[in-house]
Amino acid sequence: MSGGVLCAGRLYCDLVFQGLGRMPSLGTEVFAEGLSLHPGGGAALTGAYLAALGVPVSLLATLPAAPFDGPVTETLEAAGLDLSLCPNAPKGSDPQITVAMPLGEDRAFLTRTDGPALPRIDGGGLRTLKVQHLHIGELRTLAEHPWLVAAAREAGMTVSLDCGWDDAMGAEALGLIAQVDVFLPNRAETEALERLGMVDCPAPVTVIKRGAEGAEALTRQGSVRVPARKAEVVDSTGAGDAFNGGFLARWLEGASLHRCVEEGVRCGAAAIAAPGGLSGAASLRKAEAPAEQVHG
Repeated sequence: MSGGVLCAGRLYCDLVFQGLGRMPSLGTEVFAEGLSLHPGGGAALTGAYLAALGVPVSLLATLPAAPFDGPVTETLEAAGLDLSLCPNAPKGSDPQITVAMPLGEDRAFLTRTDGPALPRIDGGGLRTLKVQHLHIGELRTLAEHPWLVAAAREAGMTVSLDCGWDDAMGAEALGLIAQVDVFLPNRAETEALERLGMVDCPAPVTVIKRGAEGAEALTRQGSVRVPARKAEVVDSTGAGDAFNGGFLARWLEGASLHRCVEEGVRCGAAAIAAPGGLSGAASLRKAEAPAEQVHG
């Protein structure tokens, strides 16, 4: 493909607790069998899977505050993301942290956000990047920075959008979704949006991620459904973002909708088989590397 992808969204440090017997409740304490630290946020995770598939990726985000900026930056650069558009967090900011608690085939999150998700960039600035596509990591980022789509269109870019859960999501979200080319919610997010009045296919391509039931892509001409791949669930954190990376890598190549969904499902399966949102991207990168790079 020509060009690359700019992934925009809030960047976190994910603290992933593994091996929970149950979720904590008020007045009790739960002990985890393991803990790991990973970069988090839909933009960064989708970008890592795109990069693992050979797509050039730049990230537009604010780096987490100290002491998490260093480890997050090193990991993302090792994953192949260009961080030149990512400023440091403003002085005095709280670290942006997500506590991820996977249990069985699902998970819960507790998150702290602070300050702007990303710096402003206009259409002229985007044109100098020579990227063909903008992926927005969560609906909340687009609501906070509604200029993103207009800037991308000015630069001649296509746009995709993940949803992400937000208890404050209202009907105004529907107008934002209608501006993009590809919308990628999961089943729970789709149901919440339908209660707000969302129609079956709110964007030209709408892809619903259904977890263990696979995924479905809808256009105004029809739909395609692909079952999930069998995989041991170690941690489902980032599985939807991994799916986005696989789907978009093939969509930008002009592949059939069925092939795009298949690649999304493959990447999602890689994500759930490893702890943290980025570990599956590393295994994909090894699988995609030429034989002489793997063995040389």
